[in-house]
Amino acid sequence: MMADFLAGGRGFLRVSAAAAVLLVSACAPDPGQGTATPEPSDATPATSQSPNNESSASTPEPTHSDPTSPEPTRTETQGGGGAVLKSSRPTSLRIPSIGVDTKPLRLGLNKNHRLEVPPGDPGSPAGWYDQSPTPGERGPSVFLGHVNATDGGDGVFADLRSLKSGDQVTVAREDGSEARFTVKKGKAYSKDRFPTAEVYGHTDDAQLRLITCDGYDASSGLFDDNYVVYASLDRQK
Repeated sequence: MMADFLAGGRGFLRVSAAAAVLLVSACAPDPGQGTATPEPSDATPATSQSPNNESSASTPEPTHSDPTSPEPTRTETQGGGGAVLKSSRPTSLRIPSIGVDTKPLRLGLNKNHRLEVPPGDPGSPAGWYDQSPTPGERGPSVFLGHVNATDGGDGVFADLRSLKSGDQVTVAREDGSEARFTVKKGKAYSKDRFPTAEVYGHTDDAQLRLITCDGYDASSGLFDDNYVVYASLDRQK
């Protein structure tokens, strides 16, 4: 089954923003469980509606680039961070080396101000945390996905551990542009030692975080860890 990214249930993330601690737990599909949201990065779009039409934090919609332009609209970062893209929400996530091609859901906050859980149905897409930067903006854009499905089959991020440094990740955006990222590393973290600041904290360039569950314990039927892939936006011309 799927692991909670931050709590011991399905595959999602539970983080205490106040304590800056990410608590991960095992996987049991429980739509009533959510995750305490991490502190957003500086470039933080937010939405007032979840993919399941549940109310979440009431926050302003992000500003988008001109949807008629096929080319990314770029802005220069301060401090030599390189070119980044203006805000535009993701419409697809492709990872050719592991066969992922998914149309991500938007994961917001529920009425308890906890991060919503991606659905655990077979074939469920990944979810983009909509209070993280949009892909290509400065900061870490965060995607969550299950490692396996409720029927015991593979989840959308089942092969995340197979990604290697140099592998490519492409995110199509609502403005018609694409943000292309290169994988830098992947690492597993124990649920009680999750580096919240490293994963969610502000960066001077545009980065991507792909998160799933890891460390399955057959004796408990739970996943004890999270696996995080770090990727950086390719140089923009």
